[in-house]
Amino acid sequence: MNRIERICSFLDKCDSFADVACDHGYFALYMLKNGLCEKAVISDISAKCLKKAEALLKNYIGKGVVTPVCCDGLTGIDENTGQTLIAGIGGEEIIKILDDAYVPRRFVLQPMKNTEAVRKYLLQKNCRIKYDGIFSDGKNYYFLIKGERSDVKENYTPSQLKYGRDSFSDSVFYDYLKEELDKKKSYLSRGMTEEHRAGIEREINYIEGVMRGEIE
Repeated sequence: MNRIERICSFLDKCDSFADVACDHGYFALYMLKNGLCEKAVISDISAKCLKKAEALLKNYIGKGVVTPVCCDGLTGIDENTGQTLIAGIGGEEIIKILDDAYVPRRFVLQPMKNTEAVRKYLLQKNCRIKYDGIFSDGKNYYFLIKGERSDVKENYTPSQLKYGRDSFSDSVFYDYLKEELDKKKSYLSRGMTEEHRAGIEREINYIEGVMRGEIE
């Protein structure tokens, strides 16, 4: 299953759907073709990038089912939208989008990096995290967070904050850790300062501790 198909599997039925930084518009197409939403908004900060999704969804736009919006993040999207997806961009960028506007009612977030920072932000905002785990498309590993606005404080252990609460029950996670471990061990054969070497050795010890279940 490729990355797009895997992300789609986390999307729920809703009245309205927003795909922020929509790229080609595949997610809105999936929602509409499968009867999972009545209407959708596709948005991107770049009008040039948005045109790719507009071309794919031309018929739906013509019927008034899809609304394209050129805007910065969530600034041009109704806060009451039923479900919002932000996928394929960096974690710090996702945080900026949320901080500049609002946390969506229900959301699916798939950062390409800095997922730990996104988790910290969502927990600070008292979001309810329904799923926070890892998946692979056979080549790369991705973290995905699904949740909703809430006023209930959730608590994560340090390792859950780093890797995702639900990752630990998924065998894919341990394949990911092994790859990370092998990668970091290979770094030690390179020339580097003692300080840098000590840092990598600490990272190796941490990963090995997580794999043995010794670190919470």
